[in-house]
Amino acid sequence: MRFHKIISTILHPIVVPTIGVMLYFLLISNNLMSNQKLMILSLVFVVTYLIPLLFLIVLKKVKIIKSYQTESIKERKIPVAVMIVIFYLLGNTINSIVFLRDLSLLFYATTLGLILIYLLFFFKIKTSIHLLSLGISAGFFMILSYNYSQSFLWIIIIILMLSGVLASARLHLKAHTSKEVYIGFFIGITTPILLNLFL
Repeated sequence: MRFHKIISTILHPIVVPTIGVMLYFLLISNNLMSNQKLMILSLVFVVTYLIPLLFLIVLKKVKIIKSYQTESIKERKIPVAVMIVIFYLLGNTINSIVFLRDLSLLFYATTLGLILIYLLFFFKIKTSIHLLSLGISAGFFMILSYNYSQSFLWIIIIILMLSGVLASARLHLKAHTSKEVYIGFFIGITTPILLNLFL
């Protein structure tokens, strides 16, 4: 049980975007200086990690949510709605930087994925946001492989393997059903591909 909680924490949706941006800067060459990359990475960390974490703490304090796991659909609605806005605004900010327009795909895809998850709430379907985030990462690096004619197969394979471990952990913790895990990953891996085709 402890192992599964550790995996769920390490691969938490608010951690994955920062890791994705770090990998992007390591693998994709651009004209940004090191201090500029650090500033962008810091922005991503603050916006996608610290702000959501503080927001959840506030929600728990005012008893809108019972736990940080936001287990029910009702508890998830406000945090997901806020994350949709945050990721969209961050995507717009990154997109305004000429050399980083392809990186904005990561945040726009997350926005779309979260919108789809929110829409599923109306059908009483709870979806794994953990698997959504890893699915988006896999789809994002598939797009980068295509756009830059480089093979990031090893990263994609690692993400897929981690997705399997994470899915097993979420099921073991009874946080989700198999259907919720599969839907989350499917939405995640398809949203970057769809956006890349139509944007």
